[in-house]
Amino acid sequence: MSQHVISPEISFAPEHADGTKAIWRTFWLLSVLTIIELGLGLAIYNIHKGEHPNTALVLAFKGLVCILTLAKAYYIVSVFMHLGSEVRNMIMTIVVPLCLFIWFIIAFLWDGSAWKNLRNTNAGSKQDTHEVVTPPTKQGAKD
Repeated sequence: MSQHVISPEISFAPEHADGTKAIWRTFWLLSVLTIIELGLGLAIYNIHKGEHPNTALVLAFKGLVCILTLAKAYYIVSVFMHLGSEVRNMIMTIVVPLCLFIWFIIAFLWDGSAWKNLRNTNAGSKQDTHEVVTPPTKQGAKD
């Protein structure tokens, strides 16, 4: 009796590479990325401690840290959760809702910030005024 393949997506067994070699490669890659992130974090801290912090450099370093963190997250999901060896439709089933969820978080934060800024201005119908309150001076104080 011969076996008939119903779907080509499930007709193969995943090929396993040498286990220890893959583990060490993953270990070293994640270690290097983590050390770079820590170095950038230390650089950001030291830049903020200085007299004249360079905000453009700090923003660039923070962007780099975000990119490295996303790269690590991608690699961890790909290797340890075995999503890298799945078929494309399965990957899209997980990635697309995740992207929509991230978009929802950003949209809600943006909208909440807009409402916070409009809260004391009657929904934008009057100017946003910040009065500077000066403390009362002591009268009758002798020099």
